[in-house]
Amino acid sequence: MLHTSRLEISTAAYQKNITFIRSLIGPKPTISAVVKGNAYGHGIAQLVSIAEKTGIRHFSTFSSDEAREVFASARDTSEIMIMGMLHLAELADLIKKGIQFYAFDLQRLEAASNISKELGIKAQVHIEVETGFNRTGFEWEERKTVLEMLRQNVPFLELKGLCTHFAGAESAQNHSRIQEQIRRFEDFSEYFRRNGIAFERRHAACSAATLLFPETRLDLVRIGIAGYGFWPTRETFEMVKAELSVENPNPLRRLLTWKTEVMSFKKIKSGSFVGYGKGFKASKDMSLAIIPVGYAHGYGRNLSNIGKVLISGEFCPVIGMVNMNAIAVDISKLSGITLGEEVVLIGNQGDNEITVASFAETSDLINYEMLTRLPSQIPRIIVD
Repeated sequence: MLHTSRLEISTAAYQKNITFIRSLIGPKPTISAVVKGNAYGHGIAQLVSIAEKTGIRHFSTFSSDEAREVFASARDTSEIMIMGMLHLAELADLIKKGIQFYAFDLQRLEAASNISKELGIKAQVHIEVETGFNRTGFEWEERKTVLEMLRQNVPFLELKGLCTHFAGAESAQNHSRIQEQIRRFEDFSEYFRRNGIAFERRHAACSAATLLFPETRLDLVRIGIAGYGFWPTRETFEMVKAELSVENPNPLRRLLTWKTEVMSFKKIKSGSFVGYGKGFKASKDMSLAIIPVGYAHGYGRNLSNIGKVLISGEFCPVIGMVNMNAIAVDISKLSGITLGEEVVLIGNQGDNEITVASFAETSDLINYEMLTRLPSQIPRIIVD
């Protein structure tokens, strides 16, 4: 089936990103590829395939449905870890499949222990502790109860990890808070160690913490946005920039290129309105190309009269309102454009580039939001 657009996902770019991250963290910490949010919009199946080619054998998801997608695509030797949502009713199946999961409350920990005992198969759990993010994790006051539950259920649990999550490591304004979280995590680690509970791995670092806080790299790092070629924030890049080489001042490479094609043409006279309403009025005669992508495909309405696409290597501005399924762009300065000609919405064409950040005013979340809003129906194609 043919589609109105496609996403090309670069294997070579991912390899470069992982090579750079490995050069920072050294050979020891396991790299877990975070594939939540449909692999940040890149496609879980596609990302798993690419990541395994680079030697990645650990994948982190938010939910059980994502974990099942990884399970369907990954090699038998790859580990899968659920960091968030699962239903207790599916614990038995997850345990049978060897899928790991966080335990961050007593109900889940108790259920996992009981089901493992019934099955005769150890549940592979990561104990998440609360250090200041205040979302999920066992509180310091619960440590004795958790300790006793772990002691009582040692035969039924495989303690794959002790973990936590940092509250905004990508921003300098949060760094005192992160330092306090690091101290609290060490308190938990020491408490369990002193009481004879050993974990296979300790892990806390997301992309930003991996880049900015070497002491958080521990036994495993959970690499999300950086693996896809984006700095967590511009501020993160500025803090890391001094340590980067002059020869390679921006070592992260974007994996994703979004392409479509010219659907039709339209010539309009000066004074004509374009599209719905009166959002654009031509000040001169113009030639337009109609592109079959709109807000239903993730090309937001906020790009009306602001967005740009690349055709023949040249920037062409969006004219009028972004519709559900189409946009109009000004090609008055171009010649020889034909039906079906390639249009780049994100990526390079010729000497020019359209970045994800250019889709809206820069904000801490624009990369994450834009990527994860790309509909899963758009085909993801792996390229070299």
